[in-house]
Amino acid sequence: MNKKTHFGYQEVDQSDKQKYVGDVFTSVAKNYDVMNDAMSFGMHRLWKKILVELAGIGEDDVILDIASGTGDISKLISKEYPRTNIFLSDINYEMLNEGRNRSIDESFDKNCYFCQLSGEELPFKENTFDIITVGFGLRNFTDKDRGLREMKRCLKKNGKLLVLEFSKPINPLFSKLYDWYSFNILPKLGSLLANDSESYQYLAESIRMHPDQEALKEMMVQQGFSECKFYNLLNGIVAIHIGYND
Repeated sequence: MNKKTHFGYQEVDQSDKQKYVGDVFTSVAKNYDVMNDAMSFGMHRLWKKILVELAGIGEDDVILDIASGTGDISKLISKEYPRTNIFLSDINYEMLNEGRNRSIDESFDKNCYFCQLSGEELPFKENTFDIITVGFGLRNFTDKDRGLREMKRCLKKNGKLLVLEFSKPINPLFSKLYDWYSFNILPKLGSLLANDSESYQYLAESIRMHPDQEALKEMMVQQGFSECKFYNLLNGIVAIHIGYND
């Protein structure tokens, strides 16, 4: 019997999830930045800046940006730390291509390299990266534990993992308002701005199925990361998790 996992609220075979997620991001790639701004009222840019500040980047660091999408995080790093080497990676070709084109158009391609790959099966040697970032991508992994193990394997000793992801609001009233927005407004925005309500319905559902702050922290501990902690942003709608490879 095939192992099952979730795709939003649907239960699907593990072997099929990657394709379903790929179809979603192929559909939204061209409108991804516009929708991010609309969905978060532009706040996703601030959240990514906070992640970069927390990363403690060294001038000559080698960095892997998993689920790099259109390159927001890598752009911030490249502009501020031009001597770093940044590997932008995404499993979806259309998203990766959007990021590559943007890096050329906005002149942050000089220290960037582009790799189409799965975060659950990284084609790099052990002890390769000083820092690994994952921005709004971990919830789409089929096997999050496997992905975390791979990230730890590829980090140098004392290297740092930073995961920026939607999480669980702390305040119950705020949580209800957030649910209402996610399931009533978000799909309508997807239909209006991207002619695609179903993909944004999935995104809302995938957020609800993702482990909460404490659960994700414990997953990182179980996969061998040390000094694990998280920072809540906007009442916990978003959290940044940090762990080290001792």
